[in-house]
Order: sequence, then C-alpha cells, then structure tokens
Amino acid sequence: MNPGSATPDTPAAVEPAGEDDSIALRLERLILGAERQYTPFQAARSAGVSVELATRFWHAMGFADIGQAKALTEADVLALRRLAGLVEAGLLSEPMAIQVARSTGQTTARLADWQIDSFLEGLTEPQEPGLTRTEIAYPLVELLLPELEEFLVYVYRRQLAAATGRVVQAGDDVEMVDRRLAVGFADLVGFTRLTRRLEEEELGELVESFETTAADLVAAHGGRLIKTLGDEVLYAADDAGTAAEIGLRLIETMANDPTMPELRVGIAFGTVTTRMGDVFGTTVNLASRLTSIAPKDAVLVDGALAEELTRTGDAPVSEAEAAEEAAAADKRGEAAPEYRFALQPMWQRPVRGLGVVEPWLLTRRG
Repeated sequence: MNPGSATPDTPAAVEPAGEDDSIALRLERLILGAERQYTPFQAARSAGVSVELATRFWHAMGFADIGQAKALTEADVLALRRLAGLVEAGLLSEPMAIQVARSTGQTTARLADWQIDSFLEGLTEPQEPGLTRTEIAYPLVELLLPELEEFLVYVYRRQLAAATGRVVQAGDDVEMVDRRLAVGFADLVGFTRLTRRLEEEELGELVESFETTAADLVAAHGGRLIKTLGDEVLYAADDAGTAAEIGLRLIETMANDPTMPELRVGIAFGTVTTRMGDVFGTTVNLASRLTSIAPKDAVLVDGALAEELTRTGDAPVSEAEAAEEAAAADKRGEAAPEYRFALQPMWQRPVRGLGVVEPWLLTRRG
C-alpha cells in the first residue's frame, strides 16, 4: 500500500489481460464483495487516516506494496476506518492495532493457503470436460464462501471465549501475560533423512498426518496447540498432569502407526510469556532442549514439572516410596495410592544456554 513504485510481480499492481485474468478478477470481486476503485492514497484519505498508518496496517496484514494501482475496495477502506477508530477511541494503542492486523493476517493467510492448496484443489479433481480448474473454482467458491465464512466466525468466537476464560482464571494481572504453564515439544526423529528419501507428495502427507494427529490429541486432552513446524509441534497446558498425559499419548499413538517415524517429547514447567498466540521464555527453551536430548519414543521432563507431578499426586516421589505406601496401606486394609505416572531421574548434563539440568524420564505406571 506504498504510494511509491509498484512491485512488478505484485498481482494487484498489474492490470488484467486475458481470460484467466478476467476469471481471477471475477473471483476477487466475488470473495471481497466489492469492485476495485481506490488507490492506496485514495483509500487512506477516504478512511480518514494517514498513508503512513494505512501502509503499516497493510504490511502488518501481510500484503506487498501495490504502488498507485487502483486495486483497493470499499472493504479495505472500511477495515482501515475500523482499526483507526479503535485507536482514536482509546480502545487500542496504535502498536496494539498493528499487532491485531499482523496476528489476524498471519493466521488467516495460512488458513487461506491451506484451503486453496488442498481443499479447493481436491474438489476440482477430476476436472469437468471442457472446463479449466479456474472456471470450476468460481461456482465452488460461490457455494462454499458463505458457509466457510460463517464457520470461521463461529470457531473464532469459540476460541475467543476459551482464551478469555483462561485469562479471567489467571488470578492477577501479571499472570495474564506471564503465566506458569507446562510447555511441550514433540519432534519427529530423523526427519531430515526422510526429506531426502521420500517423494514430495509422500512427505507432505506424512507431515499433514503428524500435525493432524498431534492437534487432535492435544485438543482432546485439554491442551492448546501453539504452533506446528513441519516435523515439530509445540503445545501448552495449564497443569503438569495434562501436559504429561498429552506427551505420552503422542508417543503411544505415533508408535502404533507404522507409517510414522519415532517421536521424542520434551516438557518443562514454569513461567511463560505469551504474545500473539505464541509462547516465549526460558521454560520454552528448556522444553526444546529436552526434546533434542530425549531418547526415541520417550518423554523427558524438567525438575519443575517432575516436582509438580509429585505435588499433585500424579506421580510418586520415588518407586521405593510408592512401594512403602502400598505396603502400609495393605497393612491397614486400605487401597494403595494410585499414580498415573512414574519418574526416573536421568544423568545431569549441561544444556546449551541453560546450564546443568537434571532431566526425568516420564512413563506410565503399571
């Protein structure tokens, strides 16, 4: 949205020519619900904001400069007006409004890419005789767009309600940003070798299967998927027991899938800073380091998470103590305490940037 020269390879900066471009413009009008009619300068002026602020919003949403092409619509003007209005009303600071634009742009860009690359592409196969994929795409988008839009808003409201509930339960203002969480990384072993051995389509299917399985398991057992990185997923949970259960479930599920390579998981517990849906801090770094040193098909946890599991009664302090408790309970004619997990201390070792740590091997009891 820069008033300078247009980027040569930016589609919005090039006037359409030919049948394919005409279909692309029809699709754009259908999706945006408006005609191109504004240059960036005109859009900013109509929205009542400076070109500089409009450009910052545009870049934050993930879009390239379009020079002075008449490529913007009434919807772009309305979006600028809304964001600027939130700033003027004092509901958002300008940096926060930029963050809103950036986080929304990044999230929806990935969603849109997935839907076009996988979803829409799959629906246009096989092609109808005499029709191109782009010609088939138009009626499909026309039918699907209202339903997908409604579903997107529904999921967003559901996620917003869940996130708001977590913040309200945080207890104080500090915990709303810096909270004590359990953070876990799950990493496919030998992924680099797989990239050299598998065809691109096979590799894509493997990654999609891994991410889908991990996302479903994390959600089903009360965790939150923070992000996926191809061969790695990052998740968080409010309590140590939930994070431990998810880590073991991931190992068990992947081990039962012959198409999947081995998995290793590292989990740490402590203060975490949250920003734009991501998590940062020493606890996150420690979980990542534990993952890199974990044995295949195993879960390593840090001392803080091990201590939390014993405090909540999810794991015994030691197997010897558990045996003593069981013997004492038996003498009293009572049931022995039941623990979900077992913890085995591993050798202390130096971890780059974090000093010496003592990992614990997490397993199921019984």
